[in-house]
Amino acid sequence: MADKPADAAQGAQRVIKKYPNRRLYDTNTSSYITLAEVKRLVMASELFVVRDAKTGEDLTRSILLQIILEEEAGGAPMFTEAVLANIIRFYGHAMQSFMGPYLENNVQALMDMQTKLTEQSKGLTPEMWAQFLSMKSPAMQGMMGSYAEQSKGLFVQMQEQMQKQAEQMFGAFGLKR
Repeated sequence: MADKPADAAQGAQRVIKKYPNRRLYDTNTSSYITLAEVKRLVMASELFVVRDAKTGEDLTRSILLQIILEEEAGGAPMFTEAVLANIIRFYGHAMQSFMGPYLENNVQALMDMQTKLTEQSKGLTPEMWAQFLSMKSPAMQGMMGSYAEQSKGLFVQMQEQMQKQAEQMFGAFGLKR
């Protein structure tokens, strides 16, 4: 959300100020809002940035993480303990710089697949949905195969980047393969 260049997106980007009392103030509506309302902005794909009211520091990531924490604690978690533990293990690891883009690309591929699925599924009956989602449908198998291929491609790309970086690092020390 806040990754857009500040000068280009500033006009269209909604600014939410976070005050020391933890309250969030939406400058577009001139009213205080809750995390649930910020979540609705995310769900509506609205561009916004959360700034500390006093310092102007960008707090968007911490607010998004707070929403994820509430969702995970809310009864239907998306991440298992094993997934969370594995993500934590990447912090400080040589692979940390690759993990973020890898996850981002895979989530985007999944979002693209969901969009395609929504477009293709208009007019399906409940029975057709059941067959489609049971993986018996050639369309579903094709989409999952496409997603798997894309994910594999991203992984291979990540491996190649790691290999190039390792070769550069060893080359700097006068070591060659």
